[in-house]
Amino acid sequence: MTRQARFLILLGPLLLLLVAAYLVPFLGIMRWSVTLPEPGLGQYRTALTDPLVLGVIWRTLRICALVTVCAVLGAYAITLVWVRGSPGWRLFAELAILIPFWISVLTRAFGWLALLSNRGLINTWLQSLGILSEPLALVRNEFGVVVGMVHFLIPFAAFPLASAIRSVDERVLLAARGMGASRARVFWQVFVPMTAPGILGAALVVFVFSLGFFVTPALLGGGRSVLVAELIYTRVLQSPDWGLAAAISMIMMIAVGGLLVVILKQARRGTGI
Repeated sequence: MTRQARFLILLGPLLLLLVAAYLVPFLGIMRWSVTLPEPGLGQYRTALTDPLVLGVIWRTLRICALVTVCAVLGAYAITLVWVRGSPGWRLFAELAILIPFWISVLTRAFGWLALLSNRGLINTWLQSLGILSEPLALVRNEFGVVVGMVHFLIPFAAFPLASAIRSVDERVLLAARGMGASRARVFWQVFVPMTAPGILGAALVVFVFSLGFFVTPALLGGGRSVLVAELIYTRVLQSPDWGLAAAISMIMMIAVGGLLVVILKQARRGTGI
């Protein structure tokens, strides 16, 4: 048996799993989008002209972009401590990154409800100190959704950033310092550009993950900041309108795929890969 044949035999189960888990459902959704409730492209026309659907798609992209920026910035700061800090701070940062993986998304969402609700810890504390007379609206709006999603996604952004930060050549930084550049200038003009691949990778991971969020926006948004995943859920299980849900899914997949292709092309052009 040749080496290539052994490789295909070992890889076969994984390929079958991927086909069963991803390709078959994808083809099913594609078929529903053009066959339910009747054959044609009517559901795509509805999805692209319905103000409600367009509003939800725009809100989803806007919130996901904001979450991506905030999560990558937060992850960059904590990853710097994790990779380049003192041993004590490294341990603290590592625990801060790894412990959230042991806590379910539902538990985290309820935790933020306990903190941010009108009778939550933050509003109660601020009112007891006399800083506020009325509670702040921190949940059941976009602010609560963004906070919950950023908290969940920061650990996922930390790993590609850690890889990029560890690969930075210290000699380049020392050379920049030797040429008279300040620490701030070395950081912004040398260090950050050298970690650009990690920033891009973290941003792509966070953005793609955030598009499929359901539990966190549903709980912290309170039905007032509906995202695409929640809209698809209601169209499948509550309306029901499976054809429109499938069409919305396909539109989002095509839009995100095209966006990722453009971003990757621009990144390769900028890095010369």
